[in-house]
Amino acid sequence: MTTANYTNPKPFVYSQITVERAKRSLICSPFRLALFLTMQIKSVPVSAIAMENGIKQGYTQRPLSELVCDNHLNWLIQVGILRREVDGQGITDSFRLTPLGHQLLEKLQKQELCIPTLSDHLYDAFIRWVRLPF
Repeated sequence: MTTANYTNPKPFVYSQITVERAKRSLICSPFRLALFLTMQIKSVPVSAIAMENGIKQGYTQRPLSELVCDNHLNWLIQVGILRREVDGQGITDSFRLTPLGHQLLEKLQKQELCIPTLSDHLYDAFIRWVRLPF
């Protein structure tokens, strides 16, 4: 199967609030940069991220159950970083980056991935808990 490489000359423009929320969610997630770099190229199934597979691949810092992994990935979908992969049968258990995810990863690769502060973790947890759009 051949892969088409479409480059969009006009990237999507996102508000600063959207970008900041996505960045905070990305750095507060339990996933490492290697996962997102892989998602730039191909989709990654939950089974490759969960449990010991995630540590072996360098995707996570600690083993995550499939449920916990899926919850964190779904949050990254809600903030616009990821999307579920779709095949001819419907939605799969694999994930890819969205255009926002690609833009954010490009910015973060140029800098070092910053370590989230306690306030970043608290703010991200609060937003996840109440699911507010800011």
